[in-house]
Amino acid sequence: MYKPGSVAVVGAAETTRLGVIPELSEIGLHADAALNALADAGLKPTDIDGLACVGQMRPQMVAHYLGITPRWVDGTGVGGCSFMLHVRHAAAAIAAGYCNTVLITHGESGKSRVAPIARAPEPGSLAGQFEVPFGPVGPPTLFPIPVLRYMKTYGVTHEQMAMVAVVQREWAAKNPRAAFRDPITVDDVLNSRMIAYPFRLLQCCLVTDGGGALILTSADRAKDFPTRPAYILGSGESVETTMVSQMADFTSSRAFRVAGPEAFRMAGIKHADVDHLMIYDAFAHLPMYGLEDLGFVGRGEAKDFIWERNTAPGGKLPMNTNGGGLSYTHTGMYGMFALQESVRQVRGTAPAQAGDVKIAVSHGVGGMFSASGTIVFGRDRP
Repeated sequence: MYKPGSVAVVGAAETTRLGVIPELSEIGLHADAALNALADAGLKPTDIDGLACVGQMRPQMVAHYLGITPRWVDGTGVGGCSFMLHVRHAAAAIAAGYCNTVLITHGESGKSRVAPIARAPEPGSLAGQFEVPFGPVGPPTLFPIPVLRYMKTYGVTHEQMAMVAVVQREWAAKNPRAAFRDPITVDDVLNSRMIAYPFRLLQCCLVTDGGGALILTSADRAKDFPTRPAYILGSGESVETTMVSQMADFTSSRAFRVAGPEAFRMAGIKHADVDHLMIYDAFAHLPMYGLEDLGFVGRGEAKDFIWERNTAPGGKLPMNTNGGGLSYTHTGMYGMFALQESVRQVRGTAPAQAGDVKIAVSHGVGGMFSASGTIVFGRDRP
């Protein structure tokens, strides 16, 4: 196990463009992000001896394409929060001496679908046997299963769920790279096209092309890099079930309740210490689950917390300040972009900077609540 603050992010960058990038395949997106992160850290591919990535482009492909000969690799794939797990695993590998400098890459042609691979559940998988035959396939039709129970249990109104998208559009308006920046109202959200009850179009994530990359090394070396380091203070990870219908509790994610508290425990922080929060928001309900499962508010209190603008610009807990998956970008696996924004906030370089951020938490989900990863970043080394 690594000590809090003993490993830092010294390079962070996204692809040169986000949105629609039909001229780049997924390996090209990985490379674009990687080269940008290397430039941010003042490094060359030959300086890298650890590599992590997930998806269609496996580590051996990315390593060969970039000319990297790693001593440590990680291809952990648990959905959109895989990158949070990569950060955790990389920090442990650096502390153990398996490698010195790790590159974590992401590239996904979610919109243009350049050379896509099939994503439908295999017939022999659990979901293929026990969920797909009944009709739901993919997040828009699977996520409503727990959401409807959550809304009924805690009395969440459609207006309160819509407010999540409204607030995040306010943050996106401050970010020149966000896909959608025009203001929206609760009525705009509720009048947008129905996708799968209770989700309307503006409560569903974007579908884009893009990627990002991070570079990690020991904190002792961080002073040798041109950028301000973001120290990794704590991390956590867990999984639950690949079938949303088999969640232990439709109103809460067991994986969230393990990953989040573990990261907080390791970092030695309290909720009041957190200056900035990213909660993976593929759909509008996820920030509500995250706020409650991570303990920022009590059960059923997230709806009022967001409605009262506590997470909005000027609020006491700035959340999803890049605009999130609802307004910034969402290639399919969004966790990398949440991590990028956390690093920017700690560095003080975010387009929508949330004041003097000393502690930032980045929390991700994989699949339909099937996995989770949490990273606590610090501006200062303990």
